[in-house]
Amino acid sequence: MPTLDQLNALDRAAFTAALGHLFEHSPWVADETWPRRPFRDAAHLHAELCATMRSAAARQLALIRAHPDLAGRLAQQNSLTAESIREQASAGLNRLTDDELAEFQRLNTAYLARFGFPFIICARLNAKSAILAAMTARLPQTPEHEFTIALGEIEKIAHLRLNDLLEKAL
Repeated sequence: MPTLDQLNALDRAAFTAALGHLFEHSPWVADETWPRRPFRDAAHLHAELCATMRSAAARQLALIRAHPDLAGRLAQQNSLTAESIREQASAGLNRLTDDELAEFQRLNTAYLARFGFPFIICARLNAKSAILAAMTARLPQTPEHEFTIALGEIEKIAHLRLNDLLEKAL
């Protein structure tokens, strides 16, 4: 695992390969952040990655849609990324009762139908009960509000993933 100094020294392809997983199935965020090296610290790197994401309005919806449903079909088929598996498990989403699973599926379907993209929340910062409550509370929101919330949650997810990467380098 690379240190921040090592990340700063990487060529574009290696930098993208090292950080491409921070934003779910969207290595373009890392790729387009590379030219802004060197990064002073992890906070600076994260801020620049998020600035890249925020400035790419035309690709934000695809980025949001790249995230899997929580406790959804991909989780049931064991087809999530390694990061998503760990994140969903940290919230207890891999240990749902049949009733909880049915409720997640119902809310995922309703949310997707209403907004056109999956419900996004930083699972590592929430327990399954809080996630269910948030899904219910956010369903009446406007699409614009939820789009903004989703991008903010993606930033939290990327922050934790970056911290994991840099901590492993120590």
